[in-house]
Amino acid sequence: MTIVIALLLFGVIILIHELGHFLLAKKNGVAVHEFSIGMGPKIYGKEKNGTLYSIRALPIGGYVSMEGEDEESNKPGSFSEKSILQRASVIFAGPFFNLILAILFLIPVFIYIGSPTTTLDQIIDNSPAMKANLYTGDIIKKVDGKSINSWNEFTDEIASSNGKELNLVVERDNKEIKTNLKPELGEDGSYKVGVTCKRDKNFVNAIRDSFTTTGQMIVQMVTFLKQMITGTVPGGFTNSVAGPIGVITLVSDAAKMGIINLLYLGSVISLNLGIINLVPFPALDGGRLLLLFIEWIRGGKKINADKEAMLNMIGFCALMAFMVFITYNDVARLIKGFFKF
Repeated sequence: MTIVIALLLFGVIILIHELGHFLLAKKNGVAVHEFSIGMGPKIYGKEKNGTLYSIRALPIGGYVSMEGEDEESNKPGSFSEKSILQRASVIFAGPFFNLILAILFLIPVFIYIGSPTTTLDQIIDNSPAMKANLYTGDIIKKVDGKSINSWNEFTDEIASSNGKELNLVVERDNKEIKTNLKPELGEDGSYKVGVTCKRDKNFVNAIRDSFTTTGQMIVQMVTFLKQMITGTVPGGFTNSVAGPIGVITLVSDAAKMGIINLLYLGSVISLNLGIINLVPFPALDGGRLLLLFIEWIRGGKKINADKEAMLNMIGFCALMAFMVFITYNDVARLIKGFFKF
């Protein structure tokens, strides 16, 4: 059952991506031949205003077929005849919709778990926080003279302390209390002080934190892409990248733990899909945007359609080869884990 849930989640994420392309294509007057929900054999179809809306047998995403998308066409509504800005908006809409979906997935997550505040909740026994005489209900105000306005700011100060003693100011019973806090290195290699924060379950804050968290994830993903390119991925590339089998396993595990975990992972996957598609590589949306940028630099002179098709074919083959590699890596990890068990 969890495998089915994983496939449905993938399907929704990919479908939203294609929906972005579809809506902007329609808005810009591009003739859309078909908008499909699912892949494989058609089980239902209805044509309206020149577009076939179909449902296909495999619930794993969908696709949009546009006039003049992959070849030159002079027909009315041809994608290739639209302006550079119009074509760019259609292409960019897919990744952008994945970004929006990531935010929407996170809103119920933060409504459920609440938004972190700067008020302390649990103080772990014999922790640096207990040694610093911190108590439940204390409100973090300053660290080393710097005002703290969010829990993330506080944890960032802890993480970047390198074990150095911090001068802390907290509010307790409407009074400011000064104390010294010395973070300790945890088993995972990060610095900790042994406290948790109280959480505020508020819809407005949930929306705010969804945007903030999405922004933080974007930074992390872009950093990871840079590390991939430079070969500096911590722990090695093969141990850090998961293919379809690996991701389905992760989604299946998240589904067993409940809808909140599933939504959070869905947010990460959706954002990953959007960002990876913006990489300027042939066959990806980013590659097509790069070609449009080159066209703009050339004063609107289009790149030869056959050459563009060849570039996209080479890129597609490279992506398929990469997919085979990471799928093999997924299988190898599963086999290794099985024999360890």
